[in-house]
Amino acid sequence: MNPRIAKLLIYALMLLAGAPLSVCGQQETAVERRGLDLLGLGVPGAMQAPQTPGPASRLPAGFAQAEPSAAVDGTAGVRPDAPVSTVQQADYRANLESDVFGANLFTGAFAHQGATQFNPDYAVAIGDRIRVRLWGAFDFDQVLTVDPKGNIFVPHAGPVSVLGVKNKELERIVSGAVAKAFLSNVFSYAALEAAQPVRVFVSGYVNRPGLYSGTSMDSLLHYLDQAGGIDPERGSFLNVTVKRGADIRATVDLYDFLLEGRIPSIQLADGDVIFVDARTHTLAVRGLAENANRFEYVSPNITLSALNNLAKPLPSATHVRVVRNTGTTKNIEYYALIDSGEVLLGDGDEVEFTADKRPGTITVRVEGEHESPQEYVLPYGTRLGELISRITYSERSDAASIQLFRKSVQERQKETLMISLRSLETAALTARSGTSDEAKLRKEEADLILNWVDRAKDIEPSGQVVIAQATTRDDILLENGDVVHVPVRDGLVLINGEVLFPNAVAHDIDWSLEDYIAGAGGYTQNAETARIVIAHRDGSFENVSGQRRLFSRAPPQAEIAPGDEILVLPRIDVKSRQIIKDWSQIIFQLAVTAGVVLGI
Repeated sequence: MNPRIAKLLIYALMLLAGAPLSVCGQQETAVERRGLDLLGLGVPGAMQAPQTPGPASRLPAGFAQAEPSAAVDGTAGVRPDAPVSTVQQADYRANLESDVFGANLFTGAFAHQGATQFNPDYAVAIGDRIRVRLWGAFDFDQVLTVDPKGNIFVPHAGPVSVLGVKNKELERIVSGAVAKAFLSNVFSYAALEAAQPVRVFVSGYVNRPGLYSGTSMDSLLHYLDQAGGIDPERGSFLNVTVKRGADIRATVDLYDFLLEGRIPSIQLADGDVIFVDARTHTLAVRGLAENANRFEYVSPNITLSALNNLAKPLPSATHVRVVRNTGTTKNIEYYALIDSGEVLLGDGDEVEFTADKRPGTITVRVEGEHESPQEYVLPYGTRLGELISRITYSERSDAASIQLFRKSVQERQKETLMISLRSLETAALTARSGTSDEAKLRKEEADLILNWVDRAKDIEPSGQVVIAQATTRDDILLENGDVVHVPVRDGLVLINGEVLFPNAVAHDIDWSLEDYIAGAGGYTQNAETARIVIAHRDGSFENVSGQRRLFSRAPPQAEIAPGDEILVLPRIDVKSRQIIKDWSQIIFQLAVTAGVVLGI
């Protein structure tokens, strides 16, 4: 049928039933679905007879009812291939983000059923399906359902009682009954085909209490996961009970499963209740621990050694800090981890495992042109002069230009650079415009600057410490991870930045700065010819600019030594004077700290 005609027929049916036009418009999707159902179009099972209400129709107040399904092959009203609901996604996301130990157990991994696996001790229940095969003088192959009396009916053998029979004994019981009916030449085989479909109540401190579908062989984790898991802020992971009527069939401690992989095999029946008790006492663990979470415990106090079994401190942890939950007064205690096993902890305390280690030795690398070992293990507090005295130089070593690179300096240089870049971004984005044409120009400038800032953020400073010209160079304390570089005397001068052919040129004592730039092809159109940076081999920098004349500026002059690097900075052409100032400063900063001229 044409969809438009079907839609008109749906509206006609609704109007004949007395529905106003406004309702038809507001509930178009529901109306179409209901109308298609009435017409028998597009909805599978549209002509099926209504289902008889089951026990779920008489649920206690506050319980969610699981939608019935033809076969027990999904979670509470959700087929295994159906998408997880928004509410379930929110529960699972909250469990993943929670710092409560065990909360990440319930993220949907247990909610969907897999193939039923029967253990040898599974007890046959009413509703289970058993495949019975007979062959020989009499052939029979059929799946039999355990009836309400606990029997299966085997041809010629009659009713065979299997209720409560363990899975490992099932074949023996059926074979015995067949042997009584057939004296010879008939052989038998019996095996469980499918477990009984059940619906189990999940109650207590869970995210979504309700009645959930499964089989009698499903783990209680399957039902808890369908209910969104245990409420991390209220529920107990140590006291989960399975009740059948007034009897408690099992009590489960989920910490045993999380820490040791042990969980009891519980055979559930229709109407069983999985109840999560209220949380008892908790404390928080932070710092150097494999399980830095909030933990629950039952007794009023727990020893630190017992907590260690839960939190599992890292091998690097040496001490523990305890922040006591003592009301309005904050008390802090500090213990050596090896001597703190009997320290008692209380509800609400905070425990932090730390590494309180005094420096003993450090490692320093010596790279470049030398004939000494490249790795030195030195006592903490060793000074640079002592290390330099151990270095054996070669004929090509430039001992006067020793360089020191330090990771902590590199981090500070990077932090300073990022602050400058954020300031430039702010200036570019908040620049005012007086006219629409100026606003358009500002936008183009801002786009140019932001693109340049993104590239500048990827540049890593070198972390070099300028030591060659320091009078107290030998007294500098070395840090772990320092790198000392001995340059080689190669007689070259590097020309980089806004020149036509960035290159290395042999040093010539008679050449001026302009000669070296000419040797690299001269300036580009974007070069700032009045401002050039000379990076000396010892790590120092020289900012060279030509002297100002009446109507022009003289070419910059500087003495160039072997190993120097000439950095020609780019010219900035924007309208804002403040942006020009900030941008020029960052370009100079990149040249000094990273030896990079980032073009515009």
